[in-house]
Amino acid sequence: MSNPRQPAHPIDPLFTERWSPRAFTEEAIPAAQLMSLLEAARWAPSAYNVQPWRFIYAHRDTAAWQPIFDSLVEFNQMWTKRAAALVVIASAREAVFPGKTEPVPNASHAFDAGAAWASLAFQAQLSGWSAHAMAGFDADRLRTAIDLPEGYAIDTVVAIGRKGDPAVLPDGVRAREVPSDRRPLAESAFEGSFGAQG
Repeated sequence: MSNPRQPAHPIDPLFTERWSPRAFTEEAIPAAQLMSLLEAARWAPSAYNVQPWRFIYAHRDTAAWQPIFDSLVEFNQMWTKRAAALVVIASAREAVFPGKTEPVPNASHAFDAGAAWASLAFQAQLSGWSAHAMAGFDADRLRTAIDLPEGYAIDTVVAIGRKGDPAVLPDGVRAREVPSDRRPLAESAFEGSFGAQG
């Protein structure tokens, strides 16, 4: 099947072929494969290489899965129940920067965690798996469930699985199970000042 997403400028097909499905098969992900995705995330760039990200993961049908799954909003539980794994991405709000001896606020912790998420998502695509990041969860419940220290922010929860048949989804969700488009680049990229026309 041809890819309906067409870039306006030349890019590698990886960027248009990757998307975030909700329909998963119930295939389990081998531990080594999940570690490969997290390894890709580990190599993401970060300010001063402080690597603020932390990954708390759980395979489906394990004791670690249920507390993370239970923290998701009902809508996300509806489709993630078929995922192979859940990964919480958290990031340290403070860091000890080069030349310093004490931790100070790290303004880019969430930005850097986003780079780690993207690396995971692209490695999943390259490996024949799919990843879908979510914001719909009870942060306090999740923090308790994974014993996350107060110095860390929860950035997202990622569902990982093998892309499945959209027929497993309810009607209203099934209709949305297609790769989304993007706004034109001219509406996001400006030369010199915000809103400037190129």
